[in-house]
Amino acid sequence: MAAAGPESRSGELRKESLLLPVFLKLRGRKVLLVGGGRVASTKLETLLGTGARVTIVAPETREDVCRPGVEIRRRPFEPDDLDDVWFAVAAATPEVNRQVEAAAEARRVFVNAADDPLAATAFLGAVIRRADVAVAISTSGRSPALAALLREAIEGLLPDEEEASSWLAAAEVLRAKWQRLAVPIGERRPLLLQALNELYGARYQVAATDKLTSS
Repeated sequence: MAAAGPESRSGELRKESLLLPVFLKLRGRKVLLVGGGRVASTKLETLLGTGARVTIVAPETREDVCRPGVEIRRRPFEPDDLDDVWFAVAAATPEVNRQVEAAAEARRVFVNAADDPLAATAFLGAVIRRADVAVAISTSGRSPALAALLREAIEGLLPDEEEASSWLAAAEVLRAKWQRLAVPIGERRPLLLQALNELYGARYQVAATDKLTSS
């Protein structure tokens, strides 16, 4: 059953459908960032890490958002700014964020709105990264602070960068082998757990085995 979500624009409490967790490939794709302040600067850092082609639209911008390869349009947002855009981030005032959301809805473009869930159709979770392993935590935009606290709690349970990288390399080799041998997907998880325990010792063995046998 879907949980109760934030209030709708009419002020009524609404029930939200479950969100689809997804990781987007944005490298080389056009992304629009509306806003030029502190929040926009933080969002820009995240977007640049994906390799996206970022365009910023804002009447005024902080100096630190002026980066090589980032297009800056120093003016108010216009709906045409969303032309050919794959993803948009609204980090401006609530009024401007709603304008971005309405224009993006008409163009079928997903929007992340900073601290404004009513103007968002996509939510950026609190992320933990270890090599190419990523864990994202979302509260559907209801409490980013809670997502951050949960991230801190989970972060201490995960292997470090070097260990995660070695786990991933081993898992990748085994996956290719199992694909060649046509090992059913349902059988691969216990085989992977056994292989990792043999390779890297029993550091996570008890907890992982308990979870596996109880699922």
